[in-house]
Amino acid sequence: MNIETLRVFCDVVQHQSFSRGAAANDVSQSAATQSVHRVEQHFGTQLIDRSKRPFVLTPEGQVCYEGFRQLLDLFDSVGTRIRALRKEISGTVRVAAIYSVGLHKMARCMQDFMRRYPKAKVRLEYLRPNKVYEAVLNAEVDLGIVSYPADTPNLNIIPLRSESMVVVCHPEHALARQQAVTAEHLAGEDFIGFDRDLSIRKEIDRYLRQRSVQVHVAMEFDNIETIKQAVAIGTGISILPEPTVRNETHNGSLVAVRLIAPGLQRPIGIIQRQRKVLGPTVAKLVELLQEVQSVTDS
Repeated sequence: MNIETLRVFCDVVQHQSFSRGAAANDVSQSAATQSVHRVEQHFGTQLIDRSKRPFVLTPEGQVCYEGFRQLLDLFDSVGTRIRALRKEISGTVRVAAIYSVGLHKMARCMQDFMRRYPKAKVRLEYLRPNKVYEAVLNAEVDLGIVSYPADTPNLNIIPLRSESMVVVCHPEHALARQQAVTAEHLAGEDFIGFDRDLSIRKEIDRYLRQRSVQVHVAMEFDNIETIKQAVAIGTGISILPEPTVRNETHNGSLVAVRLIAPGLQRPIGIIQRQRKVLGPTVAKLVELLQEVQSVTDS
């Protein structure tokens, strides 16, 4: 076995998918399957139970995954330290982001980074917020990009931006004719909300509660795209970050009305494991993300 075989094994497990694990390493699905088979042959035991969908790790597989992740983390940190000494911008930066940070903008940013630094590569994946935190804390990625970044002892936070919130409605809704609204305009409206466990839902609820405004929560979803679709068919209104609805307001499928609520913002930040030194390649990517945001804000 070599280090790349272990990396493929870990990526297959992380993604719970042979095809996605293969894609993360630019190999075929057949090659990923062979890598897992080689590891199982080496230890003489089954590591992945393929009879379940999605597959699960056997107890031996869990031990291998945890041990290999530590080994890969150590191996990658040695490479980072060597590149830091040589000030070399190369290697792979692994990034996990929430879906609503702007898929097209993020993809363009990563492509720009790889054009600037041809020896560097970015592996970007989109996950639910809790999965982004898990990936960072488990050293499965170098950086996470989340909203409402949680200040914990195990994480460093690098602020990126704060997004204004707007009221989003169907073009024929009565509020669509308003230039700006306050919380009081929303009283009694059918409302499309986020799931209650999400930070953005808690902040919106707090904002409405402070102003003694009650809405009728008609539906709850865990992502912005589904909320926008519900609003677009006239199910209700919502409060969303302004950048996330620019495409829809431009094509006329939704209307975004300015919400007079200076204290209601959605912060976006980068999270990174505490005590993990930024290598030159990761540091350059952080610089670019901050640079892109600076241009956007101006």
